[in-house]
Amino acid sequence: MGHFRAHICHSPNRGTIERIQDALVSVDDDGSITDIRTMDESTKVPIDTVDLRGQGVLLPGFVDLHIHAPQFPQLGQALDKPLEDWLFGYTFPLEAKFADINYADEVYTALVDTLLANGTTTAVYFATTHVPASLRLAEICIDKGQRAFVGRVAMDDPDGCPDYYRDQDAATAVKDTADFIDQLRTLPGNHEGQVEPIITPRFIPACSDDALKGLGKLAAEKGVAIQTHCSESDWAHSHVLERCGVTDTSALDGFGLLTRRTVLAHSNFISDADMDLIAKRGAGVAHCPLSNIYFANSVFPLRHALEKSVHVGLGTDISGGPSASMLDSCRGAIGSSRMLEDGVDPALPANTRGRADSRIDFRDAFWLATAGGAEVMDLLVGQFTPGYQFDAILVKLPESFMVGTDETPDPDALLEKTLMLAQSHDVKATWVAGRQVYGA
Repeated sequence: MGHFRAHICHSPNRGTIERIQDALVSVDDDGSITDIRTMDESTKVPIDTVDLRGQGVLLPGFVDLHIHAPQFPQLGQALDKPLEDWLFGYTFPLEAKFADINYADEVYTALVDTLLANGTTTAVYFATTHVPASLRLAEICIDKGQRAFVGRVAMDDPDGCPDYYRDQDAATAVKDTADFIDQLRTLPGNHEGQVEPIITPRFIPACSDDALKGLGKLAAEKGVAIQTHCSESDWAHSHVLERCGVTDTSALDGFGLLTRRTVLAHSNFISDADMDLIAKRGAGVAHCPLSNIYFANSVFPLRHALEKSVHVGLGTDISGGPSASMLDSCRGAIGSSRMLEDGVDPALPANTRGRADSRIDFRDAFWLATAGGAEVMDLLVGQFTPGYQFDAILVKLPESFMVGTDETPDPDALLEKTLMLAQSHDVKATWVAGRQVYGA
């Protein structure tokens, strides 16, 4: 497909940043990286090379593990409400509108355009209960070139869902999900399965036991990834304990929904035993630091989970999180980890105010947003390594942010500045599988 010459930076392993000041990245027709070399005077430059030197730093594209696609219209709204009120008063009425395929087309087109412009090359989407609208989201991702997992939401419990927006019964929830999987897999233009279906029980409070069991069986039969919410808030966590007698993690495992290809959104209240089970199954957590501020009632113990070998990546959680930018999620993850470590109540003595050894730094956040998220989804993306897909973004900070830094001795300074300061408009171009999908 071609060659790219640029200053590249990636983190194939947590805590380690690798940089090549002048690299030549070769990409084949399938979008896979075939070779990476450091340029010198003796290197012959291929005629089809895209020269990005001086235009910014080339980073792996971001992997957003948790997005509610239909909630894009309410981004930044109703964040002052408790989670249950937010769902029933605002979110469920909005999602019900996606019975209108034209409305779905308008919203989903704007969403995918926005995410590509923000550097999100892989997106994991909750859609709605509507099969046609959910398929339309998949079609838009295919057309625009975004790598994605799209889930038709299953939710059938009348005690946890409004009458106007739910599956008729457990059998309908499973059947419609199965039909959606089959139809998505045969969509025209879905080369190499760049857009995959993902089984999506909304969360245990919205699903009957029969639906959850049926969806677990379906996941095994179809070989499909799974996503759901897990122990997000006091309310949600307590609901499952009272109903099932065990935590979300144990309940999901019992339903056959905790697998190597499961993404658990939030997971703020999981115990050490839950973490051990998640790690044993090889499942992963979508850490959503921005939405946790508003709806979780706690800070996810991120570093502790990583140290217990749990796969973790980041999610924006549109629209519980008020930003479509994974850069904001990176900054939120860093900030919330510091608040967990230091504590937030000034009335308490410093030595009792926080949870020791909880902080992460920009290196961790960068890895979580790229290679870490890719690891959760078991994808060969998120790093510049031969055999991996060339999913990349070009980011350039304004010159005013770089004044006086040319001679900095810190090789990671540019990445740290980029991660902490860059805004959406600083993302200049985006590629997925070697194809440019955003930028001039």
